[in-house]
Amino acid sequence: MKLRFLGGTGTVTGSRYLLSDEKHRLLVDCGMYQGVKTLRRRNWAKFPVDPATVEAVVLTHAHIDHSGYLPALVKNGFKGKIYCTKATHELCKVLLPDAGYLQEEDAKYAARKKFSKHEHPEPLFTEKDAREALKHFESLHYHEAFEPVRGFEVRFTPAGHILGSSCVHVTHKGSSRTVVFSGDVGRQDDLIMRAPEPIDHADVLVCESTYGDRTHGESDPERELEDIITRTANRGGLILMPAFAVGRAQMLLYVVHKLMGEGRIPKLPVYLNSPMAIRATEIFCKHHKEHKLNNSQCELIDHKTKFVRTVDESIELGMVRYPCIIISASGMASGGRVLHHLKTLLPNQRNSVVFAGFQAPGTRGDALVNGADKVKIHGEYWPVKAEIHNLDSMSAHGDYNEILEWLEQGRLKPEKVYVTHGELVASDTMRKRIEEKFGWNVEVPELFEEVEI
Repeated sequence: MKLRFLGGTGTVTGSRYLLSDEKHRLLVDCGMYQGVKTLRRRNWAKFPVDPATVEAVVLTHAHIDHSGYLPALVKNGFKGKIYCTKATHELCKVLLPDAGYLQEEDAKYAARKKFSKHEHPEPLFTEKDAREALKHFESLHYHEAFEPVRGFEVRFTPAGHILGSSCVHVTHKGSSRTVVFSGDVGRQDDLIMRAPEPIDHADVLVCESTYGDRTHGESDPERELEDIITRTANRGGLILMPAFAVGRAQMLLYVVHKLMGEGRIPKLPVYLNSPMAIRATEIFCKHHKEHKLNNSQCELIDHKTKFVRTVDESIELGMVRYPCIIISASGMASGGRVLHHLKTLLPNQRNSVVFAGFQAPGTRGDALVNGADKVKIHGEYWPVKAEIHNLDSMSAHGDYNEILEWLEQGRLKPEKVYVTHGELVASDTMRKRIEEKFGWNVEVPELFEEVEI
């Protein structure tokens, strides 16, 4: 069995891993690249292998950097099935069509405003392409063994990152070798998600390293939010929270309503301005057995939040000037309705913008949290006068201490570990930490490198 790294190396996006033997090909994750332009250009490059030769895809979870290229893969000739957990399937029904719609809208906007260098800008894929890709999906329960291609047995175990997220265990029947892909690993003590399940066996482990060179610190996210919201409201400002539609939006809603219920922050209107996040919140509440919140806590999120569903409602919300809290996608301010709020709110020093997770290099979120005095949105530069905050402690990724703790909880003794899904320094730092703690053979692979399993 061979493993080829088609993405997710040297960066936190574009996760794609190809497993193969002499007769069959299985793809684990099929993500889009996000962040700096040189990375985004990779989405438009010819796929490293002919999509028609890939027999099946297995997903670790629904986030776009792990699933977002699927519509393009199908569009370019993939004919097989796409396997994932039940919740991942439901979330992909929301995320993928929305991604296609946003690409179409961005292309139209670029053409209308003439800020693209292309005379007729085209989307990478359309909403129709995404819905076509969804016809290939098949979902399974955690721990349920299945054979997506002949000779490759797969099962999912909970990874604790977002709803439906999993570690993917692949055993090649011919060699009896097992490779485990961590996917994105959740926190040991997340506010809403359960801890990742320990792994007991892997001949080869492919481990993420988003926070491989840093920790989340000891800060209390509830206390930080309490301070930011109270100060901003007292000066008559609005609080904008760019949030990943899956995971962070639900956590922020829970914490904000909890703080209001405890009288720790003023009772302000709370708007969720993202059709995708609204549907993801409904799915989150439906799958309450997978996370820590009970039915009444889910109902609190649902009943006390003003859901902004239509474009007209979103435009109307953009004209609001009274103190309120707006949660809107995307989490790195790379697209979606949040961009229109940023254009309105960034130039005013009374307002606050609160990020709640990792900001990939090259994204607007990264620029803002690192002190940019202006950011480019829809072809124009907008001054940054609002307060900018990043609640790193609300990230859905385990930091290096948490990942080491997770690895220690199982009975792992892998022959080889490949560290991926991190910036270069983060991945190499994680490599050293794993080597020092466990004495395992660890390597940071290069893009398109192929290895024997």
